[in-house]
Amino acid sequence: MNYFFFKRVFDLLFSVLVIVFVLSWALPLLALLIKLDSPGPVFFFQKRIGKGGRPFVCIKMRTMVVNPLADKVPAGREDGRITRLGRWLRGTYLDELPQFFNVLMGSMSLVGPRPYMLTDNQVFSRIVADHPMRYTIRPGITGMAQIKGLHGPFSERDGAVIVTRFQWDIFYIRNANFLLDIDIIRRSIHLLFTQQARA
Repeated sequence: MNYFFFKRVFDLLFSVLVIVFVLSWALPLLALLIKLDSPGPVFFFQKRIGKGGRPFVCIKMRTMVVNPLADKVPAGREDGRITRLGRWLRGTYLDELPQFFNVLMGSMSLVGPRPYMLTDNQVFSRIVADHPMRYTIRPGITGMAQIKGLHGPFSERDGAVIVTRFQWDIFYIRNANFLLDIDIIRRSIHLLFTQQARA
């Protein structure tokens, strides 16, 4: 059976299960907390680069105060735009939960290179000559770079980190298979719980 066909079937089944059994009650609860914490919408819709280099709308829970730079300047770890609740949502990765809808719609996969916002993509493309290779497959909620600890905001000063992240993304693209996907998902869940245990 074709790997990418099987991968898409797995994405659909997994995302449907998460949406029905987790998001059905978690999103209303988080939406209420966000509304109580700060004024503004519950969800944050941001254009990111997807398969084939085509932009798509990535869905997240809003973690910052409404500001005109949200689509231009990535939030740093001590960014004053991040709300009190938003800091917790980011630390637990609960702000990423709506991306299971992106998986269901086909703009993302469970596993793949993380999608960059448009401004980051422009910067990183100047650092890594072969950067468009990341877009030969669907971007993922998690991926090789994430389980290697290469996640979060980067800048042009982090050139070596950006190159290393790119190399792990390309390693995944060249070696993608179902067992590797399962291992990345397993390790991502393990990292999530161990990070929270240390917090």
